[in-house]
Amino acid sequence: MNTRCILVIDDEADIREITRMSLKLTKRWEVLQAASGQEGISIAETKQPDAILLDLMMPHMDGITTFKSLKANPATCHIPVLLLTATIRAATRQQYLEAGITEVLVKPFDPGSLGNQIADSLAWS
Repeated sequence: MNTRCILVIDDEADIREITRMSLKLTKRWEVLQAASGQEGISIAETKQPDAILLDLMMPHMDGITTFKSLKANPATCHIPVLLLTATIRAATRQQYLEAGITEVLVKPFDPGSLGNQIADSLAWS
């Protein structure tokens, strides 16, 4: 079985670490971390992760701006992006999905089931 690689882009260090530990322990996935949208785009270009877990609310470059940059870049446009956000309404969620976001996950998340949520969203059996 090949190991999946997930890139977590979140400005909160504790969220990145909880996510890393959760996915490493429950799924044995490799987890890359970026503290900003710009850093995340650069890591995505070079490392080519299997999926990106992207925080919506970040300073400087927010999640939507980061997402649009990833989708506009030929090197990263194929990578599925899952939004991670504390604030979501049904209408907004639908707009994100229509814009090409693979899934919208809500914070706070359950570290024990995060890996399964990601795997289910991406049809990774």
